[in-house]
Amino acid sequence: MNKSELKLFLDEKVILYNNPKFIDSDPIQIPHLFTLKEDIEIAAFLVATIAWGNRKSIINNGHRLMEIMGNSPYDFVMDFSEKNAESLSPFVHRTFNNDDLFYFLKSLQNIYKNHGGLENVFAQYSERNSMQTAIHHFKKTFFELPHLTRTQKHISDPLKNSAAKRINMFLRWMVRNDNAGVDFGIWKNISPSQLSCPLDVHSGNVARKLKLLNRKQNDGKALNELDNSLRKLEPKDPVKYDFALFGLGIFERF
Repeated sequence: MNKSELKLFLDEKVILYNNPKFIDSDPIQIPHLFTLKEDIEIAAFLVATIAWGNRKSIINNGHRLMEIMGNSPYDFVMDFSEKNAESLSPFVHRTFNNDDLFYFLKSLQNIYKNHGGLENVFAQYSERNSMQTAIHHFKKTFFELPHLTRTQKHISDPLKNSAAKRINMFLRWMVRNDNAGVDFGIWKNISPSQLSCPLDVHSGNVARKLKLLNRKQNDGKALNELDNSLRKLEPKDPVKYDFALFGLGIFERF
């Protein structure tokens, strides 16, 4: 396929998958339970954090997380203390456990009380065509409180050559206003043009078959290469093609 044929092919796949039917089988259904901005972004951040492994397990544990938080994530975070930490129901998703959840809740509280909220922390270091430096600085802010070293592994650092798939997915959810009812578009201080595609084994394999990506590893360098390819197709909203790449990989076994 030449460039125009490839764009037409991918645009058709975006239309096919970027619609409300996508929600039923995706972890994005968890933040869709809420209407308050802070509830949406906290639910989205926590679910994106555990979004690796079996999708059904991710969704089930996402619902369980919300139940633990009384289905009021923002109120729960803001009222969280050492005292009620002991009453937390046991929570484990793969290597993310109660100790990690305890710190995440403390850190989120710190971000809302002392840093103006999640959107503000990401927005202040955003660059014209990238959020990767912003993610690096977000991680520094997130771990400014005393914490277990093991908990740091649950947030990736693009400046250490990570593709940071889960945070890039979270940012897509928050920033893109797709007019289709999937992505939320509730963050107005970051543009879709700054976003990167959540690169995983499925989107990476499809991207290679379509000659959008040559690098074999799904790392930060590969993400930069894929970013450049997708921005040539749609500079204002390159990450919309996540729906096409993911859909082709998961649903069509492309």
